[in-house]
Amino acid sequence: MIRAGRRKYAQNSEELAAAMGVTIGTFRNKQPYADEDFPPLISSDGARVKLWDSEQTAAYLAGRPVPELPQEDDEQDLLDRNEAAAELGVSPKTWDKNYKTHPQIAPHLVTVKGVEHCPRGIVQAFRTGKDAGADAGPKGRPKGSGDMVPRDEIAARVGDLLDEDPAVTLATVQERVGLSYAAAARALPRLRGERIADLLQIEPDLTPEEAATRLGYPTSVQRTAVASAATELRARQVQPYLQRVADVLVGAGLAAAQDVQVQRLEGDVLAAAVALSGSGAPALVWDERYGWRTAVSKRHPIGKETGTPPEGDGIRYLSEHQQPEPAELLAALTDGRRGTRHPKTVHLAGGTLQG
Repeated sequence: MIRAGRRKYAQNSEELAAAMGVTIGTFRNKQPYADEDFPPLISSDGARVKLWDSEQTAAYLAGRPVPELPQEDDEQDLLDRNEAAAELGVSPKTWDKNYKTHPQIAPHLVTVKGVEHCPRGIVQAFRTGKDAGADAGPKGRPKGSGDMVPRDEIAARVGDLLDEDPAVTLATVQERVGLSYAAAARALPRLRGERIADLLQIEPDLTPEEAATRLGYPTSVQRTAVASAATELRARQVQPYLQRVADVLVGAGLAAAQDVQVQRLEGDVLAAAVALSGSGAPALVWDERYGWRTAVSKRHPIGKETGTPPEGDGIRYLSEHQQPEPAELLAALTDGRRGTRHPKTVHLAGGTLQG
């Protein structure tokens, strides 16, 4: 499927071949996408037209960590015929013959790179109406399902609403921007947190609560906004260190020049990845709980959050310190005898836990 807000990144075989500098014939004959580390298709299994996410393929071809796509289902996800049929529990042929022409579905179909898609919210609303015995399907249009908001525009649009009214509600964000509840619930607190962080950096004598009040945020949302601000400040504080590590690895010939991006994992845990090119490991990963470790995948170096330290073949924790000096990290990386298979120290918000 094409995840919500990522329609503009959809890339077909011809476009990917051009990006790789090969002819479409060579591309189809050699099938580079069959490589284990190649970014996965965003088209369904068996789809007649193969599609990829161009942001992922560009990162892969440049030797950078491949960004993760959103994992949560969203009403604005675009489903192809196979996925829409599966959502309804019918065959693709039945979808083509009996469903996609239905007046509650047909107006919402969109064509991306020659492939017809339907928003998930439309399919789900139709299914709900059908299951309830409604002959005409859903009575109304699911909120936000028709507005395909590019993900990189969400922050700006929600920010405009915050400029108009610092007390703007999630319901208003959903309605005005056209987001699902989950997307609005991610975007609004994060933006409030970023603005609190901005103000605290300008006026460090303020408390986070005072900054939230100064910005006009209602008491009912301040706790969430302040927590988001704390995460944002941690990210800003650690980013220069992470970039310095990456630059040292570049100087040692073990990595290509890259901008390190700090990511938020589940529970507002911070992590980052540095793609390697001259080492046995595909990448290094920094996690604020476990410090630095080697990764086994260049495509998904950080991996899915499980709440426990990643372990297994190819994973080596390089220091018991959360932020070792780059020189120490470089020495541990290049000496296979150093490091451990699990972290010796787990770093917590209130201190450390010895492993």
